[in-house]
Amino acid sequence: AGKVVQALGIIVIAFGSAFGEFALGAGLIGLGTAMVYPTLLAAIGDVAHPSWRASAVGVYRLWRDSGYAIGALLAGVIADSFGLVAATLSVAALNLLSGIEVALRMRETLRLTASRSRS
Repeated sequence: AGKVVQALGIIVIAFGSAFGEFALGAGLIGLGTAMVYPTLLAAIGDVAHPSWRASAVGVYRLWRDSGYAIGALLAGVIADSFGLVAATLSVAALNLLSGIEVALRMRETLRLTASRSRS
């Protein structure tokens, strides 16, 4: 749900023309981000063995941070070719599509403990 909320915030900003609209969009992006980031790190922590958990988080951060750099460059190319709104909407589309993908494919990663399985 967080990626979808982020996408909605980006769409609000793309079509916004007043401070209130930009503030609403920024608030939605912040809310969506708050829903996404802890969840992704928790999922990695759930599935990674303690002996390689730090490496797993490092690989996740490598790809996530590389996406920031590559995404910014691609958004710049899209903005130059098709305009700023098109670039902004392409970012929203990627967020929306990734949110749908996660909703369809990601499953609970937390293993049941003995105390949780008894309740």
